[in-house]
Amino acid sequence: MRPKLWFAFSTLMLALLSAHESVLRLSATTWPATINLPDGWLPEGVVVGRGHVIYAGSRRHGAIYAADLRTGEGLVVVPPQQGRIAVGLAFDSRTNHIFVAGGPAGAAYVYDASTGESLRSYQLAGPGPTFVNDVVVTRDAAYLTDSLRAAIYCIPLGPRGRLPEPDAVSTLPLGGEYQHLPGFNANGIESTPAGDRLILVQSNTGLLFNVDSDTGVATTIDLGGYSVTAGDGILLEGQTLYVVRNQLNLIAVIKLSPGFLGGSLVSELTNPNFDIPTTLDRFGEGLYVVNARFNSGTSPDLTYTIVHLER
Repeated sequence: MRPKLWFAFSTLMLALLSAHESVLRLSATTWPATINLPDGWLPEGVVVGRGHVIYAGSRRHGAIYAADLRTGEGLVVVPPQQGRIAVGLAFDSRTNHIFVAGGPAGAAYVYDASTGESLRSYQLAGPGPTFVNDVVVTRDAAYLTDSLRAAIYCIPLGPRGRLPEPDAVSTLPLGGEYQHLPGFNANGIESTPAGDRLILVQSNTGLLFNVDSDTGVATTIDLGGYSVTAGDGILLEGQTLYVVRNQLNLIAVIKLSPGFLGGSLVSELTNPNFDIPTTLDRFGEGLYVVNARFNSGTSPDLTYTIVHLER
């Protein structure tokens, strides 16, 4: 990283991480309603890191932008990466690592959130159509979905989140009640608190699945007839699951049963600032949702935002 950029980023991170506890307890309603990303950014994934920093990846060139949720100010921490894009993101607080789903490359990337250094690259899928779409990090592994293959990829993690060598990756075939169909399939992914079950959304069918993280066997989550078609990023908070339904410009709020095998719709959240939102994360009492603007083209002049709304 160039010295001036590193100094600027260090200053930003110091300001974020040294904020007084009372500032962190301020109502998120006093913070910006939208956060601007660089023009032409083509975002898809967002994740909150340490302090009140939020990261947004770029489908244009794989770079990652870091922004302060209090002020909306930010900078590029991971510079553009040759031949890479960034789709879903996950953050490991133990190591300060950002895990990135690499889309059509069939790969995953790991970066240092402080320095922007590229730490590891994992080739997950072999030759053929692939789209590694989203990622979740548990105590023991990172799990990634492939929207074009009936598979979940597992990157095992060592003690305190230590990264493995590239050849440690394994593939879980998605089975059980999961049926792979034409179009975009498995998309957003989360983990239950115990880490033994994965929750994923299948975009084209509108189904949610409870998946055994050891075997890949999937069980349909009964939503009583409600469908989450166009489901993209998801966020699990206790028994509450937030599902971003991108083309519908809304977030479905679903209360799941204790065993994560059933659920019911609580509400549908929307916001006038939504423009094809894709993924989300939480900070305090606020949700932060990124607009991918899939229907607006890819012009380098297009503006992009992260939208803040109350839960």
